[in-house]
Amino acid sequence: MGIVEEAHNLRVVGEGKRGMIVLAHGFGTDQSVWKHLVPHLVADYRVVLFDTMGAGPTNPDYFDFSRYATLEGYALDLLAILQELRVASCIYVGHSVSAVIGAIASISRPDLFSKLVLLSASPRYLNDVDYYGGFEQEDLDELFEAMGSNYKAWCSGFAPLCVGGDMESVAVQEFSRTLFNIRPDIALSVAQTIFQSDVRSLLPLVTVPCHIVQSTKDLAVPVVVSEYLHKHLGGDSIVEVMPSEGHLPQLSSPDIVIPVLLRHIQHDIAV
Repeated sequence: MGIVEEAHNLRVVGEGKRGMIVLAHGFGTDQSVWKHLVPHLVADYRVVLFDTMGAGPTNPDYFDFSRYATLEGYALDLLAILQELRVASCIYVGHSVSAVIGAIASISRPDLFSKLVLLSASPRYLNDVDYYGGFEQEDLDELFEAMGSNYKAWCSGFAPLCVGGDMESVAVQEFSRTLFNIRPDIALSVAQTIFQSDVRSLLPLVTVPCHIVQSTKDLAVPVVVSEYLHKHLGGDSIVEVMPSEGHLPQLSSPDIVIPVLLRHIQHDIAV
């Protein structure tokens, strides 16, 4: 087993002949977040699953705080995974921060991506002049303070807010489990990197076709952000806003989200 394969718990499932799909999870989760989608793909595609560095199932000794202080570090990881698997071209489905990571990776190697499906993506979480990201700096400072002072207590409060539901729901319990699995200092570092990031200037450089999929109610990403992406991406793009709630709709509303994702995976943008 190579170092890339081991570090990211890399798995390839399915024997389909329609090509390769790469599924990339967001903050606080791991590859298990795709459990409702994978069964619908394996007959037609080869499906790549992996854990981003710092996720609970990864070895914390591999987490380089300086490398992952920017999203570019994760984009380099993604390119290394594609190189390890000798992927010539793939459909990339990225959730939350991994949607942006895929977009960054596609700038240097657009040939590796036939399309990007961006679920709950944001190029910047902080509000700015003429830009609504959903958060003020004071909001983020409070979030980081809470994470640093009592991580487990923060997880218990953040999980239902993020997913959209109470602690008794299966989706909230699942997200709580994967959040708890992250080492607290790593979780804080990753959250700071994500929530303080601003990749708006890179969007015009993304030329791969993008399918932007968004929930109507998302604590982390306002609906207007999906329109911002659509307007500023450098290539063809399409937006679909789903009648789902929460930042992890593939967990909380699979009956709504899975058919939407499958449609965007299987069909190209009509020009």
